[in-house]
Amino acid sequence: MAKIALIVEFNVKAEHRVAFITLLREHAEGTVQEEEGCVQFDVLLPNENGRVFLYEVYRDEVALKAHMASERLANTRSSYDGWIDDRTIHVCTVG
Repeated sequence: MAKIALIVEFNVKAEHRVAFITLLREHAEGTVQEEEGCVQFDVLLPNENGRVFLYEVYRDEVALKAHMASERLANTRSSYDGWIDDRTIHVCTVG
């Protein structure tokens, strides 16, 4: 089975940017530590104002589905509710 990568782009409200980045760094660290199927999880900060990207790699689709159904992800998403203007998720096969 092929590895699966997520590239997630957020447009973050300026007043929540610092808290959002802190939250996502904690989420990334916890995901790598607690989810065996997560092989990489980076928080990327491009120079464009207000944007934050995630780059996540999962062992396979089963690992990605487990992550998407995880309580950790649900809690993180509910924590930043209202902090972002939009989010775009790209699911890619690593090849």
